[in-house]
This record gives sequence, structure tokens and C-alpha cells, in this order.
Amino acid sequence: MRSRLQIILLTSATLMSGCTVGPDYQAPVVALPAAFEQKPVAAPLADQSLAGWWNRFNDPLLSRLVEQALAQNLDLAQANARITQARAGVTAAKAALLPVGDLDGQAGRAYQSLETPLGRVLNASPGYDRSGSSYEANLDSSWELDVFGGLRRGREAAQADYQASLAGASAVRLAVAAQTADLYLDIRGLQTRLAIARRQVDTQRGLLSMVTLLHGKGLATDRERNQTAGGLAEVQATIPALQYALEQGLNALDVMLAKPPGTYRTELAAVAPIPTAPRIETAVSPTDLLRRRPDLIAAERQLAAANARIGVAVAEYYPKLSLNALIGSATTISGSNLFSHEANQALGALGVRWRLFDFGRIDAQIQAAKGRDAELLAAYRLAVLRASEDVENALTAQLRREEQAALLASGEAFLAQARQASSLAYQKGVVPLIEVLQADERLLRTADARAQAQTSAAQATVATFKALGGGWRAEDKGRFIAKD
Repeated sequence: MRSRLQIILLTSATLMSGCTVGPDYQAPVVALPAAFEQKPVAAPLADQSLAGWWNRFNDPLLSRLVEQALAQNLDLAQANARITQARAGVTAAKAALLPVGDLDGQAGRAYQSLETPLGRVLNASPGYDRSGSSYEANLDSSWELDVFGGLRRGREAAQADYQASLAGASAVRLAVAAQTADLYLDIRGLQTRLAIARRQVDTQRGLLSMVTLLHGKGLATDRERNQTAGGLAEVQATIPALQYALEQGLNALDVMLAKPPGTYRTELAAVAPIPTAPRIETAVSPTDLLRRRPDLIAAERQLAAANARIGVAVAEYYPKLSLNALIGSATTISGSNLFSHEANQALGALGVRWRLFDFGRIDAQIQAAKGRDAELLAAYRLAVLRASEDVENALTAQLRREEQAALLASGEAFLAQARQASSLAYQKGVVPLIEVLQADERLLRTADARAQAQTSAAQATVATFKALGGGWRAEDKGRFIAKD
């Protein structure tokens, strides 16, 4: 018996090392240009500078809020939970390749009825005792031999899924940091715009007071006073809309930090300037994005998992072999006889399961697996192209918004001087009031546009850092492709 078992184990090991059906995975090649079209003028940054890019805005509150979001955000908590699930899948796939053993035992006491056919027969035997006991203990094991590699392909798919979940969590982490920074910059931009509008309200009120005084002396007409009052109301009307947008931004930031709305409102109540956008370089090439951006790594790992599942489906064409063995002891005499030589029992079996008349369904499963693989390949190629597009658009937006903000700041300074000159000229009766009102309107519009451009330039910088794959922790590097 022992020699036969050794032969079976040796044969199974030989078969298991034989073949693995299904296509071996080859990482797809995507044709990309050697460099990005847009190249901002800036000093090169080391790769490590992208890890904590939010610190480069030199705003301690922004940095602290981003770090809190990375520690508290519930989207990130879900991503980490998905890692736990995927890791469990790897463990299960590995366990499927190993033998399974069960240890069971039982002890029973029975009292036989004499009114049944069996009882009558047994009672006819001399010395029959209606009371009986039974004892049994067995070690039962089974092992599915992965002859054609279906289980190994399953393990390969689970491993790729786990790596995709790791990369996916890093992608969520990057998105959380970028969205938190975006919300913070938006809040500072709205506060700046509110401050501009309120300053303009004060200016308009001063103008209305002057016109009202002149009207009382007969030096200003009703039309001029009404025009001034209407201009004041128009500027005042911009404030509620800005306040509403600011309230929304504050609430969204609280939720991003996994807190009820209103939690951080007091902390952000003090008006602060829009953080200056740091300059960044494009030493990263489009090809580098394939190893830098966690969302692309996740997409590539999902493709690898789909490729492995083709092999899982193909393996269903072939028979599945399993070894079964039982070693134990059973007795109906006495518990003390359990494990005695006479009570020992053993069983060995080689099982075969083959879906011989189910090939049509197997064909459908293979085609479905290949279709899923083709879908994810197209999705991966599209994700790579869109990643390059993200970088180009973000770099362009950063440069153009910075240019726009600089031009608007210059225009604002000139318009402020022009408005002051118009006011003095009106007081002297040289120009009509409408010229002063028009100067106020242009100044408010330009100052508001400048604040929006500054906010957009800073947010474009955030988008650039995100598009370049910045924000990984040091421990994230190299975890996605390494075998577990």
C-alpha cells in the first residue's frame, strides 16, 4: 500500500510540472511620443519632490488638511478594504493547490428495537444484546492535482487582482489629495472674490453718499442718484452667490475629511490669500507614466488577471484528477479497542472528473474570458492615451492661466488708477457719472477674473501633479508587480 501511494504521489508531481494551459501574459506595448508637447520653464525636480507635492504650495493649513484627508477619507478606507478582500483571494487561490484534510470522530450508544424486522432477526441470535456502542476516528484528505494548470492560472489571476487593488488604493489616495487641495484652493479663491466684491460695495456706497450729497445741493440729477444706487445693488447681488458657493466648498471639504459639515468652518473662516502655484518640470516622459501612475498600473494588472482567467476556462476542457485517502480506526466493541491493530482502517482512491459532454458551455466560457481580456486591453490602451492627454491639458492650463492672471493683475492696476481719475474728474464736473460707474464695473470684473485665474492656475498645478502620478508614499514603490 505504501509503495503504491508513493508511485501515485510521484506521478502526480510529474504531471503537475508538465503544462499550464492558456496564453502566457505579455504586457501590452503602447506607442507613445518621446516627450510631452508642453514644456513649462522651470528647474528640474527630483522624483521625491512629487511624493508630498502639496507641501510645495508653502501653505501649512493646506498641507495639514491633505494629510488629514489621507488619514480619514472614507473613499480611501473603502479602497483599503478592497485590498484586504483581494489579499484573501490570493490566500484562497494558493490554498486550492494544497491538499485538504479533515479530522472527524464519533462515539455512539444505541438500543435496538425488537419490533422491527432487523430487531427480530438480531434477537434470534444467541446472546444478542440490544444495547450497542460504536467508536470511530478518521483522518480524511483529498488533493486535486493541478495537471493542466487551471488552479495555477487562478492563483495568477488572484495575484494580479491583489496587485491591482494595491495600485487602485494608491490611485484613490492621489485623487483624495488632489481633490482636497482643489477644494481648499477653491475656498481661498471664493474668499478672495468675496473680499473684492465687498471692497467694491464699500466704494459704491461712498460714491452713492457723494452723489446723494450733491443731489441735495442740486448738483446731481435724480437719474445720477438712481444710477449709482442701481450700481451698488448690482455689486451687492454678487455677494450671496459667492457666499453660497463658499458654503458648498466648506461642506464638501468637511465630507472629504470624513467629518460632518461645519467641522472645519471656524478654522477656515479667516481669509487667507490664494496659495502661489509652484512651478514643476516635465522630466517625466509619456512612457514613464506607465510605471508612475497607479491607475495605469491597476488597469494593466486587471488585464493580466483577465489573461490568466482565459487559462482557467481552457483548463475545463481537460479531466481533473484528485487523490483521496483515509486513515482511521473504528470499533463497536469498546472505546479501549479504538486504534488497536484490528480496528485500524485505510482507504486510498484516485478520482477523475471530466466535463466530457459539456464542451459547448466550456467554449462559451472561454469566449467570454477572451472577450473580457480584449475589453480590458482596449481600456488599458485608452487609459494610457487619456493619461497623456491629462498631462498635456494640465500643463497647458497651468501656463495659460498663469499668463492670464498676470495680464489681469496688470490690467487691474491700470483700471484702479483710471477709476480714481474718473472719480476726481466727476467731482470737478469734467466727466459724467456714468464714466465713474463704468470704471467701477470694469475694475470689479477684472479683479474678480484675476482671482479666478489665480485659483485656476493653482488648481491646474494640482492637476499636473496628479496627472504625473505624484503623491505616492515611499512604501508604495515597487509593490504592484512583485510576487506576494
